[in-house]
Amino acid sequence: MLNTSIFKHHAPFKLEAGGVLPEVELAYQALGQLNTDCSNVIWVCHAFTGSQDVADWWQGLVGKGKLFDPEQYFIICVNVLGSHYGSTGPLSINPETGEPYFHTFPTITIRDIVNSFDLLREHLGISKIKTCVGGSLGGQQAVEWAISQPELIENLILIATNAQHSPWGIAFNESQRMSIEVDPTWKESHPLAGINGMKAARATALISYRNYETYGVTQARREEGLDKTYRAVTYQRYQGEKLAQRFNAFSYYVLSQVMDSQDVGRGRGGVINALGQVKAKTLVMGIKSDALFPINEQEFLAKHIPGATFQALDSLYGHDGFLIENELITKAIKIWQKFIKLDVNPMYSFFKALEDRPRTLVAHD
Repeated sequence: MLNTSIFKHHAPFKLEAGGVLPEVELAYQALGQLNTDCSNVIWVCHAFTGSQDVADWWQGLVGKGKLFDPEQYFIICVNVLGSHYGSTGPLSINPETGEPYFHTFPTITIRDIVNSFDLLREHLGISKIKTCVGGSLGGQQAVEWAISQPELIENLILIATNAQHSPWGIAFNESQRMSIEVDPTWKESHPLAGINGMKAARATALISYRNYETYGVTQARREEGLDKTYRAVTYQRYQGEKLAQRFNAFSYYVLSQVMDSQDVGRGRGGVINALGQVKAKTLVMGIKSDALFPINEQEFLAKHIPGATFQALDSLYGHDGFLIENELITKAIKIWQKFIKLDVNPMYSFFKALEDRPRTLVAHD
């Protein structure tokens, strides 16, 4: 990640759950140039195992000639606390002990992540965010920020996310943590501790990220004898191995708990009251086939965020559609941007054409 910068906050950082990080480092990438009046900031919030390299993992939306073009915008993406890509996390050195945190890394929440973003924002001299966008865990961050600082964000784009993480989603995350916990190496203070458990956890996660129909196409059974391994078997194992090459079980465990912490209504008189505080012009997109963040969760967001627009996306990829359906997402955002410039709230019917496109599916690893 050649373009990554490191922001260092050399002071205690108090956490929502009561813990303290003695100091904080945030790894981030900034693409493009900040203009004089800070009116061109696009702040992208990444998902669970994502990174600050947004031009890589969201290359369909970010890059020259794309929806978010660094020749026009100042695009920033920050690696979240607890993650693997340079921000303070479980493998970081605890300055108070001189040793990595490992299992002693404190409990962090979505609000802690947003509060750390705000430290960096102030450091960079950003007084206004033109657009804050995120999907899944990234969307949880974006909506929390829009509530905690209603005047900061002008436009808010939320994709496949929620205001409060569901018991269903928490159950998926706990099942993954249980996979890590039964790895006999998990109790060790070593960077590779729990790595095989994390492979199993990732396989469980993939089931929630996709759906029955997706697997039926991408991992369809062939004419195979009993001496052959089923495609779905090799796919699950491949995904676990693939993640193990770039992530660690400690961060995986911590960030699953971060996702569970999402509840914008905590301490604010409830979720509906909290969402009512959003002042940003808001587009909420949900994926019809999403099993992990069902579309009713996005409908709820759009219903209770004042003036929000809702768009249903027709994708066979399930939850992962927010990373894959770049053309469809781009089209929806462009239509929405056209109407907010006219100060008109587009109704569902304006997006009907998006749903009538041919349904196609190709394999992605």
